[in-house]
Amino acid sequence: MEPSTDDAGSHHKNMRSLAMAVIRTEAAAIQTLADRIDEHFTRACDLMLACVGRVIVTGMGKSGHVGGKIAATLASTGTPAFFVHPGEASHGDLGMITARDVVIAMSNSGETDEIITIIPLIKRLGAPLIALTGNCHSRLGREADVCLDVSVEREACPLDLAPTSSTTATLVMGDALAVALLEARGFSAEDFARTHPAGRLGRRLLLHVADVMNKGEAIPVVGADTLLVRALVEISQKGLGMTTVVNREGAVIGIFTDGDLRRAIDQYTDVHATPIVEVMTHGPRTVRPDQLAVEALKLMEDHQINALPVLDSGGMLVGALSMHDLLRAGVI
Repeated sequence: MEPSTDDAGSHHKNMRSLAMAVIRTEAAAIQTLADRIDEHFTRACDLMLACVGRVIVTGMGKSGHVGGKIAATLASTGTPAFFVHPGEASHGDLGMITARDVVIAMSNSGETDEIITIIPLIKRLGAPLIALTGNCHSRLGREADVCLDVSVEREACPLDLAPTSSTTATLVMGDALAVALLEARGFSAEDFARTHPAGRLGRRLLLHVADVMNKGEAIPVVGADTLLVRALVEISQKGLGMTTVVNREGAVIGIFTDGDLRRAIDQYTDVHATPIVEVMTHGPRTVRPDQLAVEALKLMEDHQINALPVLDSGGMLVGALSMHDLLRAGVI
């Protein structure tokens, strides 16, 4: 028997109420962390900044999943880091940790067996130990060089059992560490792009005009005395919606675009008798091959143009760039 419409509506209302309760509980847990950004937090940052090796993050169960994310965030924001599973560490992976490293160990109780087992070995190595735990009086909290309190009043789970608020608080504390270190290291957007070369930001910040421009025979170019009809053939063959115009020395003196063609037609220009120099746009905007592709995009957008000649430092034509080239390269 299918539930009645009233029963379904009540069920949905209850689900929404529980979801809102989870959000409120976890938001409150995060808010309490603000009062714990103290000298312990800055000490942890100092230890990580002074690290000449790697930051090793370890945790068991849900803490381990959070730890993997924290390690990835640190690594992508200028702090070399990786995750080591504490269970595997007791069976050989502890060799990944050296005295040059800093270890971040996470356990809500601070008494996780797998973590406790490797603490003496970490201490023997002399690697600084930072604890993220809900109990700084625990074995982990006491043994750590710095203990960051990520305790929560209650889990968002109605049973107060499933790790929810506690894992969120730990994750946020890890993000706080990563961002504080990012700022301290002077980590820039360009640095971020270098660790994300396949992402959109990477493409926007790493690609130069030279990487995406048309070169050699693909550059549309005609001489100043070329008749308009021949210039139209060049535009059609090269497919960039424009052609550059050069003088006898090869220097760019103008550009002829689809927009120039419409204006010429409106003026009843004879395409078989008019030299391109009479209808071209003089002194076109240009870019250099060493400029970022995103700079060329901004120039096009600001001046509502779809293509640009590319000139070298000597002012000679070395390429042509269109909005379609930037689109294909993922800059747009």
